[in-house]
Amino acid sequence: MPHIDYYFATISPFTYLSGTQLEKIAKKYNATITYKPLDIMELFNRTGGISPKERHPNRQAYRLQEMRRRAIIAGLPLNLKPAFWPTNPAPSSYTIIAAQAAGGDVGKLVNTITRNCWADDKNIAEDDVIRTCLVEAGFDPVLMESGLLKGAETYSSNLEEAVLKGVFGAPFFITDTDERFWGQDRLDDLDRHLAGDF
Repeated sequence: MPHIDYYFATISPFTYLSGTQLEKIAKKYNATITYKPLDIMELFNRTGGISPKERHPNRQAYRLQEMRRRAIIAGLPLNLKPAFWPTNPAPSSYTIIAAQAAGGDVGKLVNTITRNCWADDKNIAEDDVIRTCLVEAGFDPVLMESGLLKGAETYSSNLEEAVLKGVFGAPFFITDTDERFWGQDRLDDLDRHLAGDF
């Protein structure tokens, strides 16, 4: 049974633009997924990246065009300049870690949280927003308060592991055979890899 380690950031527009495509691919090949939220800004610092707001204006302008195009392709609503971005990604990430430990549709929770940031103009660092996302994804809202220490430890270890495994952006997908795919626009390549094309 193939396995995919999924490194992502809850404040990443490209994580949001992945939609539920990863979960559909995993189901197609009976693959398992481990969700590994991480601190994307710290990942940039550790791997030579630059936060979007510090990039040259040419790069910032291109990023916005690419986000708009990718949203159209994905058929997803997108606010190019959400009111609450960037925000603290730790609370939503800890919640995803707790939800994964509890069991349930973690992919739906990731999609719900990122949609709240990038389409619904909600602050995903706020407790009430996170609780609402949990309920919408079929989880007990009490998960937001549970396992905070474990969540913090796992969130930190996800970053360390990501750096060691060659991750430098989000979303990032690594198979159990160490095939690496960066960006939601490489999910078709992941699909082809699992099909045995390469």
